[in-house]
Order: sequence, then structure tokens, then C-alpha cells
Amino acid sequence: MTVNTVLTSPMTSSNSMSSGYCSLDDECEDFSFFTAKTSFFFKPRPAPKQNETKEEEARGTKDLSEEEVRTRIKAYNAQVTENGMKLASDGSYTGFIKVHLRLSRPVTVPAVDLSGSEGGHNRAPSEDQEGTDCEQSENRTSFYIPRECVKQLHISSLTTTREVIQGLLTKFMVLDNPRKFALYRQTHRDGQDLFQKLPLPERPLLLRLIAGPDPQQLSFVLKENETGEVEWHAFSVPELQNFLVILEKEEAERVRAVEQKYAMYRQKLQQALQQHDP
Repeated sequence: MTVNTVLTSPMTSSNSMSSGYCSLDDECEDFSFFTAKTSFFFKPRPAPKQNETKEEEARGTKDLSEEEVRTRIKAYNAQVTENGMKLASDGSYTGFIKVHLRLSRPVTVPAVDLSGSEGGHNRAPSEDQEGTDCEQSENRTSFYIPRECVKQLHISSLTTTREVIQGLLTKFMVLDNPRKFALYRQTHRDGQDLFQKLPLPERPLLLRLIAGPDPQQLSFVLKENETGEVEWHAFSVPELQNFLVILEKEEAERVRAVEQKYAMYRQKLQQALQQHDP
């Protein structure tokens, strides 16, 4: 699987480790804090049963017959001027898909010193690897990937969602655990954008072939893997420690905001009492 750049922008650097953490707007009144997985205080959605999870993992788009594939590829190529699909002799086919990277949190990448040599690994860790050793934290840095960044992937009909995610992380040399990310299908219907998380065994190129080349009918988006439970094992020790620092800071800010709010109320009440005092 090859990865080609369609549109990229310079990455914005962050001097701190990637915390994978964000909170609600300061004006929000419910005082909720969010990690990369879920809220600390919101009631998480119930975790799916084990058999339901297996069914979701195994569920995928129904295969097309060889004749249907040939017909659809011919119709698909007739609608595009470049980057069409090619049918192989074994019945498989290859083509291109575009993935929009819409990550709201920074990603961890190898640090680069002044000489240009990388101080970390050159590939993203697999799902079986934590990739979060404490000894490697000094050789890492974090970046915000531009939200309008689009990557074009050359894949086959056998390439799964899991492999697409892994390929994107490898391209950006992202060291975060692949389980932190998910690939979504985006469709536009009745003036609204609808998102559906793709199962890991799903084959994106098959979805592209069925939907056709129109991005309004289907587009792929890489986002954070938002689940109903906090997967603490997916975070490194420095990230967990960073959560505590951020929580303490935001707690102090919230306390100060509440104190100022009630101090203002107390002042207004005292002024009202003075006006009614004979």
C-alpha cells in the first residue's frame, strides 16, 4: 500500500508531550472534563456485550460477484479522469481513496534534533504494542496535524480499515497506539453530514467502488476513536501524569471562577439590601 500526499500543511509543533486531552469550553456550566476517550464525569455508554463486539468486528460489506466488480469498475473509471481502478487477473482490484485527517488532539512523533536525525522510531506501533515506554519519552514531541489535511492512499480490494489506519500513522511517523484512532465513512444526506465508524475488517476500496467517485456519496475521515469507556492502558505514563497536571490546573481555574461568580452575587445582594435599608 502506497501513500501519496494530496494536500498537506506545515505541522504545528507543541513543546509538551501529547496528552490526548481536551476539555469543554470555559463557559460551559456542567464542569465536564474530557480525555481522548470519554468524560470523567459523564456517565459512559454501556459497553457492548462480547458477542455483539465480535459481530461488529466480523460484519462487513457484502462481496460483489466478479461480473458486478467488472461492471462497477467500468462505470467508475468512466466518471474519473485519473486514478481509476484496475482489475487484476485473480479477481482483486486496486485503486485510490482519499482520507481526511480531522484530529482535534496532537499526535506523538519522533523528535528531530538540529542535525536532522530522528530520535525515535520510524514507524507507528502495532496494536499489539503499547509503544509507550517511559525511556522513549525524551525522544518524542507532539504535533497538531492540520484538520484540512488529506492523504491519498493506493490500496487493494483486500486492504482493511485496520491497515489503512496503520498506513496513515506510518506515513506521519505517529507513535501513538493505533487503537486511539478510527476510520469513519462520511455521507452527505438532506443537508447533513453523517458519520459511521467502520469496523476494522471492513474494506474501504469496496465501499468506494459501490458508492462511486462522488465525495458527496462517500468520503473517509480519520478521527479519534471515541468509545464509551476510558481505555487507560492505551496511554503512556507521561500522558497519565499530564492528565493529572491539567486536571489540577483546570480545577483551580474552576474554583476561582465559582468564587468570583458568588462574590459578585454577594455584592449585588448587599447593594440591594442597602437600598431597602430605611
